[in-house]
Amino acid sequence: MAKRDDRQLEFQLNAAPKLRVIKGLGQKQQEPLASRDAVARVLMEAGADLLLRRISSERAEVIEQQVDEILRLFDMVDDNRLLFPVLQKKLDALEALMRETRDQRRRVTRR
Repeated sequence: MAKRDDRQLEFQLNAAPKLRVIKGLGQKQQEPLASRDAVARVLMEAGADLLLRRISSERAEVIEQQVDEILRLFDMVDDNRLLFPVLQKKLDALEALMRETRDQRRRVTRR
């Protein structure tokens, strides 16, 4: 039969690492859509919103289509800088759609 160990684990409170509070405004700052990574994060945000039922599947699909088109345009702009205005226009449209989506989401969660 194994010997039973009745010792209790103890922590010294003064040895615990100190936590530092970082003051913020309580809201995440929305980054401008200026890179592939930022556009990919929009897709992840929309996916999370869809799973949490904060947006409709139709809106998520529109966001996905716009993101796919923008990512293709990023690749095309690498080869042809003349397409940059087209990319910028699409980025602005996606940013407007996401602003509208976030506003609707905030209105729904406040109820």
